[in-house]
Amino acid sequence: MLRSVFVKDHMTKNPVTLAPDMEILQATHLLIDNDISGAPVLDKHGRLVGVLTERDCMRVAMRAGYHGEPGGLVKDFMSGNPQWIGPEQSILRLADLFINGRFHRYPVVDNGRLVGVISRRDVMRALGKYYPKANR
Repeated sequence: MLRSVFVKDHMTKNPVTLAPDMEILQATHLLIDNDISGAPVLDKHGRLVGVLTERDCMRVAMRAGYHGEPGGLVKDFMSGNPQWIGPEQSILRLADLFINGRFHRYPVVDNGRLVGVISRRDVMRALGKYYPKANR
């Protein structure tokens, strides 16, 4: 069984974050350069205000295809009012959210502040650590 069942022990601490007023092309390149599929968007006070995903960035390309040069601000393309979880959340409960939901990652918020991000891949790594490999 898992030694630690808490999100805080498996999340990515100090994740890449974006600002709402950041240029969307700069943000897109941050996602590409860091090989991540999304990032939390924080206001100037460090509060979570949205999430920018690959899907959101693809909208930029689609818009440019129809209307010309790509551009705009992160706040124009991000998903607002993001769902988040707390650091004391059970990793098994989170696995259930991933199985039955549409999100690939969740921001982890404690006392109103972003403390990390946890993804499906993080959950898989956690499970992989604690279940032995099958012998062939």
